[in-house]
Amino acid sequence: MADNRRDAPFFMTATTQFGLEEVLADELRQLGAKIEKMGSRAVEFTGNKQLLYEATLWCRTAMRILKPFADFYARDERALYREVGKIDWSKYIAENQTFAITAVVNKSSFEHSLFVAQLAKDAIVDQFRDRTGRRPSVDVNRPDIRLHLHMLENEVVLSLDAAGESLHRRGYRQQTNAAPLNEVLAAGLLLLSGWDGKKTLVDPMCGSATLLTEAALIAQRIAPGLYHQGKFGFENWADFDASLWETIRLDARNARLEEPQADIAGSDISREFIELARQNVEAADLEDYIRLGVRDVKEAKAPKGEPGIVMMNPPYGERIGAEQEMAGLYKTIGDTLKTNFQGYDAYIFTGNLEAAKSVGLRTSRRVPLYNGPIECRLLKYELYQGTRKPKIV
Repeated sequence: MADNRRDAPFFMTATTQFGLEEVLADELRQLGAKIEKMGSRAVEFTGNKQLLYEATLWCRTAMRILKPFADFYARDERALYREVGKIDWSKYIAENQTFAITAVVNKSSFEHSLFVAQLAKDAIVDQFRDRTGRRPSVDVNRPDIRLHLHMLENEVVLSLDAAGESLHRRGYRQQTNAAPLNEVLAAGLLLLSGWDGKKTLVDPMCGSATLLTEAALIAQRIAPGLYHQGKFGFENWADFDASLWETIRLDARNARLEEPQADIAGSDISREFIELARQNVEAADLEDYIRLGVRDVKEAKAPKGEPGIVMMNPPYGERIGAEQEMAGLYKTIGDTLKTNFQGYDAYIFTGNLEAAKSVGLRTSRRVPLYNGPIECRLLKYELYQGTRKPKIV
């Protein structure tokens, strides 16, 4: 990381998915952040401009990095419009820039986040029009400046979004199968497992290879933000430090390890999925670090060498009448783990806890998480070699 630390520290908030808060806090600490508060799906911390840039570039489990700049109480529509209108928006948005507002409303007298975002947008636009006769345009898809409005019990916090769009969109994924893990969740599962980036990692139901790709990024010390398409949000801010950012990106490129650090392998019964996986892996320039093959999960075997980790995200069987089929699949998974992966730590990430009972192994850890709206668990199984009973001498 760059040595030239600039600016006094300020408050920031990193958002993530439920269950990954501790992992994200650890990532931020490693970058030098001081953790101030842990919340649900969010970590509040302090740091300087360099840390903000580095967190956006390096954090694997952050969805957004937010820089708060205003807070107030708004008991009704008139108060919200008035308070937003008091802010000098020329400090944050130029007339020739586009902007958008993402609003999140909880436990408030305001019922709809879209209405709150629209009202705030009107206040901003009216201020520019009254002062200069001109106004910045709104672009909800790729704005120059993305604002985040969070309202909890009518207390409002306005923030600048450093990324501009969700950081789970790394930029390497070309195509995907029907129900993929997003990149943040995939990285979170790996970090929750404690995988060190050195041990063997096998995914025998790899789909489009998001888990394997994120594993290779960890092992080869590659910043996920290097794949980002276009500018990050902070590159359009008034106080953007181009030379600092270029130094940080250069440091990140130099941090990459070229020699393979771990045996990372995946397979899937679907030849189509493996072709998609190859395209994604090649787009990430990681084909030298990930082995892929077409194989039924019941034929999956551990590679030669020291045991490592086997991790998978099997289907959940959401369609009606799939219960028996899923029970059979999860039993097959359990049989494969017991027979072919002795000595490994196994992790199954699933939203079908009933089917998971058919694995037939005792869990040593159960981590609550979500995959989109689906409540899931990351289940850990310790696959001991031989018997656990001590030998009697």
